[in-house]
Amino acid sequence: MELAHGLLVITVIHLLAAASPGPDFVMVTQQTLSKGRRAGLLCSLGIALGLSVHIAYSAFGLATVIANSSSALWAIKILGGSYLTYLGVKGLLAKPKRSAPQTNGVETSSAIKTIVTGFLCNALNPKAPLYFLSLFTIVLSPDMPLHVIAIYGIWIMLIQLAWFSIVATLLATPPVAKRFNKFGHYIDRVLGGAMVALGIKVMITRIT
Repeated sequence: MELAHGLLVITVIHLLAAASPGPDFVMVTQQTLSKGRRAGLLCSLGIALGLSVHIAYSAFGLATVIANSSSALWAIKILGGSYLTYLGVKGLLAKPKRSAPQTNGVETSSAIKTIVTGFLCNALNPKAPLYFLSLFTIVLSPDMPLHVIAIYGIWIMLIQLAWFSIVATLLATPPVAKRFNKFGHYIDRVLGGAMVALGIKVMITRIT
């Protein structure tokens, strides 16, 4: 498959995957509505960086091993589900805020924490090995040069970053932010409940 054709195929497939509701979408929504646009963008960056984990092992053929190893998938499910549940519980315990979410001046430590949160949310997704195995089977071949694989991987990360950056920007627009700010802690709790549900579902659902 030619590079241009492969990039087009990846763009269509991954945009559909990124736009589908899931832990990443819930996480970006929660971070944006509770902490502002910059937090949403930083979380989006973390999610995009998390894809590098899946891209790396897929490029080296480990996705097949992981996808066909019940013990490996079980471990990823427990880790991923537990992390999502932990994040959800934090949301359920959210309290009313005295001021509007800050969109500027995020401290370095807080920024790094937000990026790491997004990174782990994506990197610990137990469905990712199967998804990337399917995706890369379409566009990759055994004799494909490493630099082409790198181009595909970077492009996927850019698509992910662009999509969730758009989501964060739209949610942080003044009309939306003003409407949600007053009831932000309730939204945190609802999204937290959704995250807990996703975490439990990850742990109890059989991946086929």
